[in-house]
Amino acid sequence: MSEVAVMHHAVEPAESPLTPESWGKLGMWIFLAADAMSFGSLIVGYGILRYASTKWPVPSEVLGINLTAFMTFLLICSSVTMVLSLSAISRGDMRGLKKFLGLTILGGLIFLGCQAYEWTHLITERLPEFGFSFSTHLFATTFFILTGFHGMHVTGGVIYNSAVLVACLRGRYGAKHVEIAGLYWHFVDLVWILIFTFVYLL
Repeated sequence: MSEVAVMHHAVEPAESPLTPESWGKLGMWIFLAADAMSFGSLIVGYGILRYASTKWPVPSEVLGINLTAFMTFLLICSSVTMVLSLSAISRGDMRGLKKFLGLTILGGLIFLGCQAYEWTHLITERLPEFGFSFSTHLFATTFFILTGFHGMHVTGGVIYNSAVLVACLRGRYGAKHVEIAGLYWHFVDLVWILIFTFVYLL
């Protein structure tokens, strides 16, 4: 009886070690954890400054939310196309990958275009109406820092996804690389939802 138990114990599979195939995903998770702390610090700092200020405006009156609501919807849609691109390459459907990852990249570019328009409109029209500027009012300072920091991440995501798409079409990358890029893109989308909620709506 004991021999059977020993044999059964001997054939039990060992835990899978960390393999080179999983290093990329682990590295991305570590990066996102550190990046989440950066965004968290900025959002908490924004909240503290807003709470302590007696002259903080109502954000929706200064910023408006129609354009940014569309931008938020756009990023949510881009997360869906990111999932569809991973599904496509997992099936070996390179045409589907090109279509859906291309739509994800396009969504990011449109988002950046909308943000550039929003910034231009705010700097030249809206903020002067309220007597605000980047250097003279904490509301404007924190707004541009937060949205600008996120915009840098969207730019990085567009470049990253473009590089992954080209590499996949050349046969150098596979589904695991699209999955890792997807982790980054979903994180960027989630952070924007938080920024939209705390900066524009509340």
